[in-house]
Amino acid sequence: MVANLQPFSHPSLRENFSEYVAHLQLHMALQARNLVPTLTTTTSRREQFLHQTQADFEKFVSRQRL
Repeated sequence: MVANLQPFSHPSLRENFSEYVAHLQLHMALQARNLVPTLTTTTSRREQFLHQTQADFEKFVSRQRL
């Protein structure tokens, strides 16, 4: 099966893809530095808060324009 490799023709598709790539790059960088919490079930409210804060921060940073 051959994928259709046409460039993005619509600017919003390009922006969405760019945001996705930025988010993925940030996540990979944080994970490489062990700053991303593991995806296990958390038992304490403190851990849950930490995981949610990290996710919110990653989302916020990935949507910033450089």
